Amino acid sequence: MNEKEELLLVKNPRKGWEYPGGMIEPGETLVQGLLREIREESGVTAEVLRAVGIYSNTKPRPGYNSVLEIPTTVIVDFICRYRSGALRTSEESTEVRWVSKERALELVNAKLQYRLRKALDFQSGFTCAGFFVNADDAVEIHEEYRFPR
Repeated sequence: MNEKEELLLVKNPRKGWEYPGGMIEPGETLVQGLLREIREESGVTAEVLRAVGIYSNTKPRPGYNSVLEIPTTVIVDFICRYRSGALRTSEESTEVRWVSKERALELVNAKLQYRLRKALDFQSGFTCAGFFVNADDAVEIHEEYRFPR
């Protein structure tokens, strides 16, 4: 988020609008990987404020880079604050912009809407959930915990 409480979104050429993120690389910590991904995809240097959710995508899917199948994927969502940098695109982002929270919910795909809503509603607790994407490309939650209970 920036000082106006707007959210940073990037347009992925394959997936559409999403918030910055990605995979950690060998030797990186979770936070180092997050900050690198934000910087690479958007040009923004950010500061991590808090973790707001942990999710397990339990649907196996085809792998890449000689990995045949990706099993359950663990996803950690954070709230970060803008520190510096001018918005710019990259190989992973064809557009980058700051948008209102309401507009962000309209732009992101259905797979991210659930997680984004939980992050925006963080005051009521941390979310830990398991989900999978069904044949209709809709997110199905099969387990959800909110902390504190």
